[in-house]
Amino acid sequence: MKDSICERDAAAFLRQAGSTPVTHAFTACEGAWAVDESGHRFLDFHGNTCHNIGYAHPRMIAALKEQLDALSFAPRLFTSEPAVTLAEMLAARWPYGDARVLLGTSGADAIEMALKIAFVATGRTQTIAFNGSWHGAALGALSVGGTALEREEFPALEGCHHVHAYWPDGKGETAEAAAQAAFEALEYYLKGRDIAAVLSEPIRATPHLPPAWFWPEVRALCDNTGTLLIFDEIPTGLGKTGRFFASQHFDAAPDITVLGKSLGGGILPLSAVIARAELDVAPHLGIGHYTHQKNPMLARAGIETLRIIEDEGLVAAAQRKGRDALDILSEMVRNGAAYDEARGIGLAIAVAVGNPESLMEMKETCYRLGLNTGAADGRFLTLSPPLTTSEAELSEAAGILARAATASG
Repeated sequence: MKDSICERDAAAFLRQAGSTPVTHAFTACEGAWAVDESGHRFLDFHGNTCHNIGYAHPRMIAALKEQLDALSFAPRLFTSEPAVTLAEMLAARWPYGDARVLLGTSGADAIEMALKIAFVATGRTQTIAFNGSWHGAALGALSVGGTALEREEFPALEGCHHVHAYWPDGKGETAEAAAQAAFEALEYYLKGRDIAAVLSEPIRATPHLPPAWFWPEVRALCDNTGTLLIFDEIPTGLGKTGRFFASQHFDAAPDITVLGKSLGGGILPLSAVIARAELDVAPHLGIGHYTHQKNPMLARAGIETLRIIEDEGLVAAAQRKGRDALDILSEMVRNGAAYDEARGIGLAIAVAVGNPESLMEMKETCYRLGLNTGAADGRFLTLSPPLTTSEAELSEAAGILARAATASG
């Protein structure tokens, strides 16, 4: 008898936290649903936030098959029509003025490119990010990000500062107090040092929204100190929050926006940097000179993703469905003791488990009952369903969360 997929995985891959070994294998996925190696079918409301248009969208499958027959690859020093079209489409959708684009294969690629642009454009090398933030696994992204445990055993870039998060600490701190502490820390560092860039998610993917005043005030600070504002929208862009860009919820324009994850349609790895045209300052450097930077297959995935989001009205759908789902989850919280809070914007949603020690047990119970969730900040079950998820599927997920509270209690 052959070993299971997971046993073979454990034997074949180098071990690493969160990736190898694992306890389940994907064997099928479509829409909001997936199947594991045991035949267990479940709603995947995690999906690494890569499936905004759902898994295996038929239009995406057809587009990639067509592209495979037309042009399957373009090496470096060549461009391709799909790559140019995707860059044009991204720049046209960016609401902050004339823009230029770079393409990559991962969110970490795009963060690295954004940092390089900031360093060259400002002539500075120091950065600020928020404690607890995550911006990718590459060494530069790890250095700049605020997750200390992830970077502690690796060499780090110099001049990477980490300040109080703009979201509450989970120990009674209010959102206003957290934002005020974060702003004061930013003000201190920006006025006292030559900072190239502030890097942050405009809306933390858990999700946490800062008060309305926060980003406009940070934007003014950056303007006054010659610092660039980089918004990481890898998990929250492309309609997830009910606006195409999460930053559109605030009156604060970034200098650079970074996209990834769902840009590849839940099939291919694709990321992008969208920057103000004035930041086209490094023609002499290989800012993002990756082998697959202008790969026509990857670009076609991005093109079709944007078209599907637009043609199917998925941004407005995320806003509407998310509002209704949050109403249902808030009612669940009011009627039971297992959850303390439901929060969300668009289809970025989370529920806080009343007993943080039971978080992973609750997560596993949800999976057994047919719902795959994320877990964050030691107390939240996070839900990131596709924008194509039906109201019935969202209601089913809420029912599973309610049953999980009883089953785990």
